[in-house]
Amino acid sequence: MAGFEQKLMIFAGSANSDLSQEIATHLGAKLGEVKIHRFSDGEIYVRFLESVRGADVFLIQSLSSPVNRNLMELLIMIDALKRASAERISAVIPYYAYARQDKKTEARESITAKLVADLLAVAGADRVLTMDLHAGQVQGFFDVPVDHLTALPLLGKYFAEKGLEDLVVVSPDVGRVKMAKRFSDKLGATLAILHKARPEHNVAEITQVVGKVKEKTALLVDDMIDTAGTMVNGAKALIEKGAREVYACATHAIFSEPAVGRLKASPIKEVVVTNTVFLPPEKRIEKIKVLSIAPLFAQTILNVHQNESVSQLFEGNNQP
Repeated sequence: MAGFEQKLMIFAGSANSDLSQEIATHLGAKLGEVKIHRFSDGEIYVRFLESVRGADVFLIQSLSSPVNRNLMELLIMIDALKRASAERISAVIPYYAYARQDKKTEARESITAKLVADLLAVAGADRVLTMDLHAGQVQGFFDVPVDHLTALPLLGKYFAEKGLEDLVVVSPDVGRVKMAKRFSDKLGATLAILHKARPEHNVAEITQVVGKVKEKTALLVDDMIDTAGTMVNGAKALIEKGAREVYACATHAIFSEPAVGRLKASPIKEVVVTNTVFLPPEKRIEKIKVLSIAPLFAQTILNVHQNESVSQLFEGNNQP
């Protein structure tokens, strides 16, 4: 029918209700009503309490801890929307879990990032919006469009406004050098690299610092902070090499135990993260600063809904 305009609807899972509400507020919209119930054995029940027939639906759910419960909840919600005849279902996943398992490094391992991509597609997701994947190639695991956003411009702006002198941006490992180089160029800083070894999962050992850090302000930059081993050990190595002070930033504040205790006791002066993952009050210690990515996701949702470019949001001065 001529003049028909698809209805925009926003729903949220239970992983990060504060961020979901903030995104909806920026869009001038209300979160849709949905009932989510967990049975005593852990099974999840979902029912949408309003019609979604013919709607352009954006479903917000971070895959943060408890990861598997939040993932299953997302899949069930997508399935319910599909069966309720939503016209298009976009999964808005600020933090995409399992992205660290993007390839086989040893025999008989799963490529779980690909498995999760397949699950989302089979459930009925028509599009995925996510931010700062641990491995960019995960986008290629999907057979549906993926809008891969980045928080680096937001983090860069924050540190640019702090006006830190003699700044050196530090990559936590060789795999993050390209991202750290873009960040250092944006801030007009030099670049250093940590050489990291992982004897086992969630254990990081810093073996070498490559680059000049003596008498400089060091800024460690990564996509996520999980147990904080890399950040804390990196900060200690930088101080030992003569860095004047150390800051750290990352998009995703996973903060598994014992991350907060490690950060609190570390020589890091300030840790800047975003709200892709809900951070409870007990983890918001004084040296942790949380920036909101809600405006960026809201604008991306609007652009997707109106069939406008998403990449233009990161072009020119916005590009990290």
